[in-house]
Amino acid sequence: MPKLKTNKGAAKRFRRTANGYKCAQSHLNHILTKKSSKRKRKLGPLNQVDETDVGRVRQMLPYS
Repeated sequence: MPKLKTNKGAAKRFRRTANGYKCAQSHLNHILTKKSSKRKRKLGPLNQVDETDVGRVRQMLPYS
């Protein structure tokens, strides 16, 4: 069988962990002056990919 191709866009956004996949949130790169400190603080930490989406992420990253 041929090798499976990794979705390179997904490879840049998701990382495998022991419990699933982690990903960062968007909207924290520019135009930060109009966003409240609370909103920016909530966008900071990494998130866990929801269980319902793990199958799709696993399909895009076959070798992770």
